[in-house]
Amino acid sequence: MTVVTWDSYLAADHFVMRSARLVDRHRFAYHFQAGPDQPVRAALAAHRNLDGGYGNALDPDLRGHASQPAAVEIALQYLDELGPIPEDIGQGVCRYLASISNDDGGLPPVLPNVRYTEAAPWYQKTDDFGSRLDITAMITGLLHKSNITHPWRDRATAYCWKHIDGLNWTDPHEAIGICAFLQYVPDRARAVSAMNHIAHMIRAVFDVHPRTTGHVHTPLDLACHPDHIARPLFSDAEIERNLEAFENQQRADGGWEACWDHWDTTATLEREGMRTIQRLRILRTYSRVQPDLPSPRRAS
Repeated sequence: MTVVTWDSYLAADHFVMRSARLVDRHRFAYHFQAGPDQPVRAALAAHRNLDGGYGNALDPDLRGHASQPAAVEIALQYLDELGPIPEDIGQGVCRYLASISNDDGGLPPVLPNVRYTEAAPWYQKTDDFGSRLDITAMITGLLHKSNITHPWRDRATAYCWKHIDGLNWTDPHEAIGICAFLQYVPDRARAVSAMNHIAHMIRAVFDVHPRTTGHVHTPLDLACHPDHIARPLFSDAEIERNLEAFENQQRADGGWEACWDHWDTTATLEREGMRTIQRLRILRTYSRVQPDLPSPRRAS
């Protein structure tokens, strides 16, 4: 078994300092250098808008100022890394989401105003602003995890249950959102039943054979820590192979590839900073680091 060495960690540190944006530099310090959480919160607050949502390029593929659901998803994930989502922020997010959600209670990743800002072409050229289970389930799951109550959260919960119960197939993005919802929704008996029903669909859309290139989702992108609800879907050998692949895929400059469609150099660099932190966090939660590396924060 290989592990992340001190030299590999320092290379990642240097890559983040060279290339990552401020909020991710502070996240790296928080997770790996016992840094305080307040700088992360302050940097994240700069992306928040008066409507309670988030924008201002928090999602690297959305460069405009306006709030977008995809940016809200990232904001809640970042806040969750620090502990429970603060009540005032959670309520503001819910009010924003209630104002822009579709009639069924679900969310699209982006709103029509994305056409008038700088954004990735797959966002800017879309004509589909219908509800999507992936983003709705992820956001709703994180709100449940932090016990943020709001009428929109309850409507979104009903939307998620309806679409999970009727699921015939899925994709990696959607599966990640579904599992976040099922991990944290209060009705545990129903969550376990649903997971048992869709487990074969979820496993089928993740690439268990590690590859180094392309926009590939691995078992570890889903089961990002050993206690994750989806961890039992993959064998120990499959997890081991993918952990080794993560270690071997670190570049000489210390970073990991974004594994994302390239459309803008700045967006790609920001994605690589995010990916580098994600990979290191996963490797550490699976105890694939040297004992003398900084101690871990709570798994999210």
